[in-house]
Amino acid sequence: MTGTHTPLSNEPNTDLPLRFPSVGELLRLVGRVARVRCPSCGKGPVLVHWLRMREHCGHCGLALERGEGDYFIGSMMFNLVIAEFAFAGLFVGWLLWQWPDVGWNTIQVVAPIGMLVAPVLFFPVSKLAWLAFDLAFRPDRPR
Repeated sequence: MTGTHTPLSNEPNTDLPLRFPSVGELLRLVGRVARVRCPSCGKGPVLVHWLRMREHCGHCGLALERGEGDYFIGSMMFNLVIAEFAFAGLFVGWLLWQWPDVGWNTIQVVAPIGMLVAPVLFFPVSKLAWLAFDLAFRPDRPR
């Protein structure tokens, strides 16, 4: 999956063949995404700032958008899933740590704030996770 990519023409990738990645390849992609790196080369930069992605990877030139209408919906789904699982894990951890004297008043204040902040914190991770997922099953065509 490494290599040099030319910049994206706005040509959709809908005709790319579907393939199934190995477990090692999936783990490599997850590691790259967790470090907020390019899913293809593992380098970057991929961010302009935390809330804005670059158009292309600063190292390999991979287009960080696939040029398809509504492509962003997948990253929105990944954002929701990642943020909610992180929030649920922290919530259960907090309950177990505080049990049996759980500070419910604190939870009533902190939980809504956490639910608002989590999607912002996971924004670039979710966009890269969706791209990595897509690249794992539909590798980019050589240009």
